[in-house]
Amino acid sequence: MQLIDGKKIAEEIRGEIKIEVAKLIDDEDRSPHLAAVIVGDDPASQTYVAAKEKACKSVGFMSSVYKLPEKTTEEELLELISFLNNDPEIDGFIVQLPLPDHISEDKIIQTIAPEKDVDGFHPVNLGRMVSGLPSYLPATPYGIMQLLERSGIETEGKHCVVLGRSNIVGTPISILLSRKANPGNCTVTICHSRTKDIKKISASADILIAAIGQEGFVTTDMVKKDAVIIDVGIHRVPSKETKSGFKLKGDVNFEEVAKKCSHITPVPGGVGPMTITGLLQNTLKAHKKEIYG
Repeated sequence: MQLIDGKKIAEEIRGEIKIEVAKLIDDEDRSPHLAAVIVGDDPASQTYVAAKEKACKSVGFMSSVYKLPEKTTEEELLELISFLNNDPEIDGFIVQLPLPDHISEDKIIQTIAPEKDVDGFHPVNLGRMVSGLPSYLPATPYGIMQLLERSGIETEGKHCVVLGRSNIVGTPISILLSRKANPGNCTVTICHSRTKDIKKISASADILIAAIGQEGFVTTDMVKKDAVIIDVGIHRVPSKETKSGFKLKGDVNFEEVAKKCSHITPVPGGVGPMTITGLLQNTLKAHKKEIYG
């Protein structure tokens, strides 16, 4: 079994971004600017946005964070998005999900200008991705594709099973891996909560991507010998072994499955670091106007 070290690969890519940013500044250009909007006090969202700020600093990006109270109205948030859409100094921005119940996530996502939608969630960007046109790819699937590529994982002709059908991970990664590209050319099966014989289908996968949102869901009987396992899940579970009182676990029972597979991503240190790296790459593309001119 080989670990797919997402932390190491993310550091390599960020090093490449840092060099490119330094060249931009040498050419008397400004550095790329990524903004984030966060509504409320969700701890996971706060952690992610703080990690984004740290990542921006590490590669020489400018970073702005707009922290809004839980009671912010939808109209107020839409006004801020309009401001960011029209600010020439901001190359891209994200609105951190989840949002409070009184705000429509769909409406918010659709209001972000596609050329600044570095999360890759806007229907225009998703449509471009489906059509095989240049687009901002959703950050987590983008990161997974790079993990596979930079780890030398062969995908052509392989059977890939994706557990989960969200618009953020499951559906986009299924499309990307089925495309005529490298990585790609997989035969892809999507499984979800209504899938019958999910264990049998999972056990037929050469590449298994677990994004189903249940801690420890994937067990050894769901895994084919020498399969490649990509664990997208992240869950805080109580632990007496750590000072914080919790550990991070994935959707895969790592201790069991690691003995059977050929490659596996750990949690933490696998897909997670690559998600923010994908966001940085999209922001650099936005600054260079690679997608929308």
